[in-house]
Amino acid sequence: MDTLVSSTPVDAPTPLRKLYLGRFAFATVWAGLLATTADDLGALSMTLLFLYPLVDMAAAITDLRTAHAGGRAATALYVNVSISALATVGLAFAATADIPAVLRVWGAWAIASGITQLVTGAVRRSLGGQWPMIISGAISTLAGASFAAQAGSGDATLKNLAGYAFLGGVFFLVSALRLNRRARQRI
Repeated sequence: MDTLVSSTPVDAPTPLRKLYLGRFAFATVWAGLLATTADDLGALSMTLLFLYPLVDMAAAITDLRTAHAGGRAATALYVNVSISALATVGLAFAATADIPAVLRVWGAWAIASGITQLVTGAVRRSLGGQWPMIISGAISTLAGASFAAQAGSGDATLKNLAGYAFLGGVFFLVSALRLNRRARQRI
């Protein structure tokens, strides 16, 4: 990954900071709501399950437009948009089945989107504040595998998705704070 070069302009940190702070706030609220409804696939939990990848997709589109992502970062973001759209459709079908089906789809999505997040963070290393995104992408990939494994066990629950989302939100917060610190150092 050290050979990747960023083609993102220098002015990208401001929109990225705002986007990352928004992602942190959303993930925190989403995780809290899902944790209260995680025992079954009711209307609220199903709505939350569809909403998360839709927000991820919207965030990637916003990132493309506001941060003027180019090169490999743009490619990874376009891939993430597609993956999140597919995850939303997959979750719509899985939620009509059962929690293990949801965990399998969520796990596949977490693996794929984690890889794209890792690549995007690596490409944007020169902006600063991207190590949390790289680490978060790697953790997402591992968490996705654990969700798929959990689907095959007798302990399938949505509660771990709430923890996953909250942790991801914390990584967005840390990245936003690091980008803020780097922007102040440039002044």
